[in-house]
Amino acid sequence: MIAQLEKLLDGPRDGALLRFSLGNEYLKAGQPERAVGYYRDALARDPHYSAAFKGLGKALLEAGQADAALAAYRDGIAIAEARGDKQVAKEMTVFARRIERQLNPPDQPA
Repeated sequence: MIAQLEKLLDGPRDGALLRFSLGNEYLKAGQPERAVGYYRDALARDPHYSAAFKGLGKALLEAGQADAALAAYRDGIAIAEARGDKQVAKEMTVFARRIERQLNPPDQPA
């Protein structure tokens, strides 16, 4: 699937959706670093593509970049809420809270 999608790059069908789809495929293939690049490409083409923020956050987290993932989710939540994408905003809010808890665990009793 990746090879088929990559053949469409730089052609008349190239755009945010194609780049988003490539990000999804690379993420499924266990290559989150490559996925990050394609999600960022999608957002460069459409900065209001809330689903691309969701994918970017997931890919960054899988690539071991929790702080960057949290930032992507926060940016995506703002975009999704502004566009009325309530479900996507809700999902990213859940993911962001998980990362916040991971980065800032509550104090353990002594």
